[in-house]
Amino acid sequence: MEGIPDPDREAKLDRIEEVLDRFPDRAFAFAFDEFGPLGIRPTGGNCWAEQAKPDRVPATYHRTHGVRYFHGCYSVGDDTLWGINRRKKGAANTLAALKSIRPARPDGAPIYVILDNLSAHKGADIRRWAKKHEVELCFTPTYASWANPIEAHFGPLRQFTIANSHHPNHPVQTRALHAYLRWRNANARHRDVSAAERKERARIRSEGGIRWGGRPVAAAA
Repeated sequence: MEGIPDPDREAKLDRIEEVLDRFPDRAFAFAFDEFGPLGIRPTGGNCWAEQAKPDRVPATYHRTHGVRYFHGCYSVGDDTLWGINRRKKGAANTLAALKSIRPARPDGAPIYVILDNLSAHKGADIRRWAKKHEVELCFTPTYASWANPIEAHFGPLRQFTIANSHHPNHPVQTRALHAYLRWRNANARHRDVSAAERKERARIRSEGGIRWGGRPVAAAA
């Protein structure tokens, strides 16, 4: 692994693994991250086109629309994804996203939110709010964004809303993103499917003798 290793890497991964495995339906586990930057420019992709008449990507020389960042929230147990586009990352926007997660458990039970260790995710206001509202922030280690469950859902988000697109402005791009989210959440996977996938991943890890990050099971015990 390149870069400075996270001294708390193993402890953070253990905590995330415990949170995801503690409850049968994982109804208390959520994830958060930003997706972007989202610019206004032609983007290549796959499409149907007449033979010998490809859908060419036009050139752009002036990009005056700026960028946006999708602040995404994911309910692991319900397999639902939601969020909002913002002009920039920041502690205030992170806190707003976390506040949108808390109502998912209206009974006030403790919830756990997995997110990376970006400085904008760890401000004093965020920590105070989390402590007051029974929200535990489970940070992924440095260079381990793959440990965040929401990361796997950003690929389809890009494929269905950005690939092979030429949005004229951010409002149009945002409408395409929200249309995908509505379709995706209306077709969320059944919980039995998610449970079967978790069992299969656990079996594969057990057979390989390897835990997250390539750590031998024996060494982790």
